[in-house]
Amino acid sequence: MVEVAVVGGGVCGLFCGLILAEHDVEVAIFEEHPSIGKPSHCAGHLSIKNLEQLGFYPLPKGILENEYKGAFFYSPTGNSFKVEFDSPVTCSVNRESFDKFVAELALKAGVKVHLKTYVKSLVIRNRQVKGININYDGKLKHVNVKMVVDAEGVSSRILRQVGLQTLNRSMVVNGVSAETERVKNLNEDFIEVYFGNAYAPGFYAWIMPRKDGTAKIGLATKQGNPKQFLDKFKQKHPVASKKLDGAKIVQKTFHPITLGGFIPQSFSEGFIVVGDAASQVKPTTGGGVILGMNCAKIAAETIHKALKKRDFSAKVLSEYQRRCRKLMGFDMRVMFWMRKIFDKLSDSQIDKLILKCQSLGLSETLGKVQDIDFQGRSIARIAWQPSIISFGLYLIFEVLFSQKPFN
Repeated sequence: MVEVAVVGGGVCGLFCGLILAEHDVEVAIFEEHPSIGKPSHCAGHLSIKNLEQLGFYPLPKGILENEYKGAFFYSPTGNSFKVEFDSPVTCSVNRESFDKFVAELALKAGVKVHLKTYVKSLVIRNRQVKGININYDGKLKHVNVKMVVDAEGVSSRILRQVGLQTLNRSMVVNGVSAETERVKNLNEDFIEVYFGNAYAPGFYAWIMPRKDGTAKIGLATKQGNPKQFLDKFKQKHPVASKKLDGAKIVQKTFHPITLGGFIPQSFSEGFIVVGDAASQVKPTTGGGVILGMNCAKIAAETIHKALKKRDFSAKVLSEYQRRCRKLMGFDMRVMFWMRKIFDKLSDSQIDKLILKCQSLGLSETLGKVQDIDFQGRSIARIAWQPSIISFGLYLIFEVLFSQKPFN
């Protein structure tokens, strides 16, 4: 028996386990893969400010790949718009190394990590989760628990077993990330973001340069094969194709990304959901590490209280969802509607928007944004700037006159 079982050894499950162990809670993490951090499901573009707030910055050597002072945004025809900050605001991390680092901290705190261990099912008695059935080395075993934390990712297989509504499948995009060598003409202080339905319908493509001349490239798409779109992006985009001409892709990973905002309920009797399984992911950019880790910390604190009370009822655990929504509910709603609006735009409208950003001088205004993760409150702080008002009115006009249905 263990007090808390965590299903999934990704960064959110590991961080939740770490916080619990620091409160002297007995925790076991069950990960079906043979190694932490593999396969990687994220490009590793993170906010420096929010990593600092979580206690993870500066990072140890070998994890940090680069720091960025801003971004170039490109339209389908190659028009560009730059946002620059006074100092680096984001960084690129090696996700496998980052996850292993969090795992090492968890192990030192007393967490038991079981690799190659598949959680087959939950044990539910009187509507409360009481244990898990695991498959290890071909043998089925039962583990009694007081609480289960579901950190399994977008598959939501375990989540379905407690009868909770899973993430919105209509808002899932399929992503591909590639390790790339011999990329040309990159400014290593800036990431590059490429919009357009011709190359990444329903999302965007990216290039993230490293200091050593290599780069991470990738995209996600709401339709079709992401590999084929990446090939098209690499070969035919008017700007990216020149930078990627002759580039060598050495590794590809494929991963779904949920953009639909929080699932309706993320707790049940003896059960809490964190990370991608709870759709704790920014609908605008698909980033889920910072949001998921914040929620994982809240989950751990809520579980610690429940253990002290010896009460694992949904009523007690509902504090988790209330706190998560208080922390970032407004931001998630704003980002969700931003996603819905941008999904409605055609490539020609995206071209016009990039040009409008140039003409309005939005670079200076957006350079004052303080937080790239909590985007709702960041937008609220600059909403009354004349350039933002003008851009907002222009965007509304474009959406209203678009022929695409707004669902």
